[in-house]
Amino acid sequence: MSDSSITLERFTEVHIPGVTALYNDPAVTRQVLQMPFQSAEVWRKRLATDDERLLKLVALHEGEVIGNLGLEQFTRVRRAHCGSLGMGVAVAWQGKGVGSMLLAAALDVADNWMNLRRVELTVYADNEAAIGLYRKFGFETEGLLRDYAVRDGRWVDTLAMARLR
Repeated sequence: MSDSSITLERFTEVHIPGVTALYNDPAVTRQVLQMPFQSAEVWRKRLATDDERLLKLVALHEGEVIGNLGLEQFTRVRRAHCGSLGMGVAVAWQGKGVGSMLLAAALDVADNWMNLRRVELTVYADNEAAIGLYRKFGFETEGLLRDYAVRDGRWVDTLAMARLR
């Protein structure tokens, strides 16, 4: 399933152009909550937050960013057992194990290093591939969030999903 030429690394300054390009692909932008035409400076500011409660990964193929994942442990004391994740994978690499590699790595850190009991996410209700991936890793749908976001000029629903350990 996974391609041995794909490597995972912590997202650093050197990856900013690739992550910017990844999320500026209209096909990727429409499946995440990022705005189109973002500058590299947006990602540079996000990267500047050096917090051990934030895991930021990139998937690389021959040095090119083909995926990105962020996992954030909540800072509120009563929610410190929980984290939230989001990710994007380049269109040409979807369905080829990149999302699985990123998710497996993030959940290993969540379980064995951050001691998270709950990892949650939202996903567009029509993104069947992503929903299938999350289910494969034990995420369950907890609810439908109606008119959650605007995409392509229309209101779209998302699913609230979570995995409890």
